Amino acid sequence: MDQLIQYFRKFLNETDTTFVRYIHDKINWKNRMIGLTGPRGVGKTTMILQHIKQYHNTSDSLYVTAEDFYFANNRLVELADTFTKQGGKYLFIDEIHKYSDWAKELKLIYDYHSNLNVVFTGSSILDIKKGISDLSRRAVMYSMQGLSFREYLQLFHNIITPTYTLEEILQNKVEAKELPHPLPLFSQYLETGYYPFAIQDDFNLRLQQVINQTLETDIPLFAGLNAETGRKLKHLLAVIAKSVPFKPNFTKIADILSVSRNNIGDYCLFIEEAGMIAQLRDATEGIRGLGKINKVYLDNPNLIYNLAQENANKGNIRETFFLNQTRVLNEVTSSSISDFQIKEYTFEIGGKNKTKKQLKEIENSFVIKDDIEYGHLNTIPLWHFGLMY
Repeated sequence: MDQLIQYFRKFLNETDTTFVRYIHDKINWKNRMIGLTGPRGVGKTTMILQHIKQYHNTSDSLYVTAEDFYFANNRLVELADTFTKQGGKYLFIDEIHKYSDWAKELKLIYDYHSNLNVVFTGSSILDIKKGISDLSRRAVMYSMQGLSFREYLQLFHNIITPTYTLEEILQNKVEAKELPHPLPLFSQYLETGYYPFAIQDDFNLRLQQVINQTLETDIPLFAGLNAETGRKLKHLLAVIAKSVPFKPNFTKIADILSVSRNNIGDYCLFIEEAGMIAQLRDATEGIRGLGKINKVYLDNPNLIYNLAQENANKGNIRETFFLNQTRVLNEVTSSSISDFQIKEYTFEIGGKNKTKKQLKEIENSFVIKDDIEYGHLNTIPLWHFGLMY
């Protein structure tokens, strides 16, 4: 355990608190058990360490990663027991999905140590109801996604702009005085600005490593799949990347992958929950996740540039950005008459020459245009939707 403490303090000393992700202030840190999920590379570990550095003491706090060799011969419940006996109050466990029986042991820790607060992070495919150990009544879960355009501006260019609600954006209330000419920076964001690690060198290589780890390790580990299935997941993502946005034909995809059609839906769901694709559903019963899947996108524009390459269609990039940014605070569904529906609002996405003809008779409809700096009436600049979180 002494070695774990040394690593923890080393990580803490190296943590910069200048920029903190959007979700930090939305978390109720007073809860006894908190789970934070999200795709690889979006900054979960950094945010946890920032929280410790700003709000806790090293004397009663401990950060560990479940990947540490310590857990080859030691159990989480034993660590928690020893830690609390030494006066520990706050235990932070990173990469929890790499630890076998994690749900069962977290349940025991919660039940045995009422004075211990636990925060754990994991892949977005993490399922707190998996297996017999149901944590849903114990753990409060939060989901974190990559950088918004607003966050990118702050982290990469030290440009600070306020957030805006959907209604404020639709009323053309955005006043980004700090950003007189947003379009060049917006183009950079679409290509390399979604993941915080883009601030380092070799972004595309790092992103490819994230993709490979997600498909070859995280999903197979979570779903109990073998290595061959992991390779099929990579093939499936490649098929999607060349076709997006497309209406899913599971029979055709199954033939391409030489797998059962019945498996394709599960594979797509795993890849979606791991943050690699987004499946746009209709508004069936108005309940998230129950609707029929109408289109499949890559999750964010950075993935399009990395995976689709010559197939990085501009219209696809625009739609992907809009869906990616608006879904954080809203339920986005497909529209029978246009591209997207959010509540009573209908959206058509296009370039600066996009006309209003298709939505002429539709109430509460908006044309979202790329390559324009300012909006008017029901014409809204696309980049404005990157200021929502």
